[in-house]
Amino acid sequence: MLSQDELKTQVGQAALQYVVPGEIVGVGTGSTVNKFIEALASMKTQIKGAVSSSEASTARLKALGIPVFDANEVDELSVYIDGADEIDNQGCMIKGGGAALTREKIVAAQSRRFVCIADESKLVSVLGKFPLPVEVIPMSTRRVMRQFAAMGGAVTLRLRDGKPLVTDNGQHILDVTGLQIRDALAFESQVNQWPGVVTVGVFAHQRAQVCLLGTAQGVKTLNF
Repeated sequence: MLSQDELKTQVGQAALQYVVPGEIVGVGTGSTVNKFIEALASMKTQIKGAVSSSEASTARLKALGIPVFDANEVDELSVYIDGADEIDNQGCMIKGGGAALTREKIVAAQSRRFVCIADESKLVSVLGKFPLPVEVIPMSTRRVMRQFAAMGGAVTLRLRDGKPLVTDNGQHILDVTGLQIRDALAFESQVNQWPGVVTVGVFAHQRAQVCLLGTAQGVKTLNF
């Protein structure tokens, strides 16, 4: 039986087949993506570099000698490779467990193809069991919490060392449980319109086209 760490290594290496030589690759954030970054170092001379979705991934890429470009320096990316906290059978995801959801969504929107890398525990029939991250402007926190409570959600402010976590964008994160998100596209559109919401961690408008799923039987490819 492969450990979760081994499954992550497996899908991280499998994602290399989607990297286009001579181009800039979009790179996400998280423990599974860290495995992809390690694998990407093996072909760093074949690519121009990367656009990263977090300060943590940027530091990791640079440490391995992979050039990192600002998103504004690049018009379009051929592929964006990132993990997910949950993914359904349509390629819609919940993301943001690592607090990088806004930048992840920006880089995903800049890319022609989103390749999700995950282990099989992340595949669900309905999104919502994993706490839904929502990046908010701090002054809107209480009002946004009340709006989710009216939907039936239980909301907590994400803390780090006893204080509100501050994202790379200087904002806060709410985590929402108790929701079943059956129409991910409509839900994302609705919540993104609430004043004070920077980004909701539902990726339906920027869903995955491919998911490389780490299983005990090897990497399973899902196309959406």
